[in-house]
Amino acid sequence: MIPRLTHRRPFDSALFCGLLGVAGLLCLAEAAGRLGLVSPAQFPLASSVLVTAAGLAADPEFLLDVAATFAGWALGLALTVALAVPAGLLLGSVPPIEAALRPVIEFLRPIPSVALIPLAAFVFTERLDMKVAIIVYASTWPILINTMYGLREVDPLAEETLRAFGFGRLAVLLRVSLPSTAPFIATGIRVSATIALILAISTELLAGGSDGIGTFIILAGSSPDGLTLTVAATVWAGLLGVATNGAFVWAERRLFHWRPGAAR
Repeated sequence: MIPRLTHRRPFDSALFCGLLGVAGLLCLAEAAGRLGLVSPAQFPLASSVLVTAAGLAADPEFLLDVAATFAGWALGLALTVALAVPAGLLLGSVPPIEAALRPVIEFLRPIPSVALIPLAAFVFTERLDMKVAIIVYASTWPILINTMYGLREVDPLAEETLRAFGFGRLAVLLRVSLPSTAPFIATGIRVSATIALILAISTELLAGGSDGIGTFIILAGSSPDGLTLTVAATVWAGLLGVATNGAFVWAERRLFHWRPGAAR
């Protein structure tokens, strides 16, 4: 039997449906402002926000603030991966160490990261150091837990087969455990990337500084068109978050296309 080719219709596209939902929300927001259901003094018109957001894309000062936020985000996320992945592999591979540190992890993990920003402001004199430290603390947990969980899903038969051929614990970890755990680690990194961006902007908002999207939002509040400018900058923060998550999802699909239920 010759398989029948199927063509995906445009309306079946998740991207198209998402854009349609966003457009519908913007239309509702614009209509609410035009009809007087929401006062423009309380929330600006959606059209005004979009025009202002488009203007920010050509504003050199705003672009420098975006670059500053992304620099702290990238540095913090890179340090998080460098610390959390080896720690997760160690804890997941050596049960006695995991049992000893589990109470500490369960104590530290629920602490709100935003609540630590005032404390970090006293410890770190440089705003970039403070931002990176908060990002590392908040972003460590998804990668750490996912790595530990991924190690538990490794096929024990594959591990025993390598041990039967004389491979040591480190060789089994590198040849079997780490490749099998890689999709879980990637998912943890994707979640941590979003958390890192949130904490980067939150740190700039609460601790101040000379640059960053959060600092731009604070300064925008004192401008004549402060409300519209603040919402427009917030929209850009959301768009950057969506773009970051989308980039990691795309990378997961390309790297782990063989994995059932890969990131969608």
